[in-house]
Amino acid sequence: MELRGRLLKSLVAVLLVLAALLPFANDIYELLARPVLDRLPEGQTMIAIDVASPFLTPFKLTAWAAMFLSMPVLFYQMWAFIAPGLYRKERRFGWPLLVSSVILFYAGVAFAYFVVFPLAFSFFFGVAPAGVAVMPDINKYLDFMLTLFFAFGLAFEVPIATILAVAAGLTTPEQLAKKRAYVVVVAFVAGMLLTPPDVISQTLLAIPIWVLFEVGIQMSRLIVPARAEPASDQEAQ
Repeated sequence: MELRGRLLKSLVAVLLVLAALLPFANDIYELLARPVLDRLPEGQTMIAIDVASPFLTPFKLTAWAAMFLSMPVLFYQMWAFIAPGLYRKERRFGWPLLVSSVILFYAGVAFAYFVVFPLAFSFFFGVAPAGVAVMPDINKYLDFMLTLFFAFGLAFEVPIATILAVAAGLTTPEQLAKKRAYVVVVAFVAGMLLTPPDVISQTLLAIPIWVLFEVGIQMSRLIVPARAEPASDQEAQ
């Protein structure tokens, strides 16, 4: 019953945000399409191939936007469900990580929108063969955009994953530092798998993963020992 109540509250939150955003569905799509619209050759626009795309695509984007904006509520409901089963020390440790994970996800999406999109579209349109009219389909662009948003949003969670791995005793900051070369390789492989097949997007995803991995190592050195020392003192007494 508790789980059902939390899921129902999450669903209501998403639906309320969706209802508030629906009147602005076309404006939201135009805002998120701005990076490509500003870089299209003069006289060219985006197109809608499918008959229902002018209606369904903005609606689909608005539904994703509602879920995206409701993430603090969704994460809170998830936390409220699992928190009673945690020790006090675990709750103190988990709440900052939960807030940080939401902020980092938003930061990853913002990085994709403000940094990756302008560079990627400038490259794509700049290498188009002569005589080819560059007119992206609105639905294809939405899929491309959502893929990069989630790829960068998840990539920016690397520090949280690193801290949790150290806190759980699965590894240590020193062991992670020794595997730095493997992490760089994995970062570029992740960039290849999670982004479209272009060098710019792959590189712009791989480099933040590597940098955030280093941040996670340093943060785990600062946070985890500070959390672990009081427990060891109590055991000694």
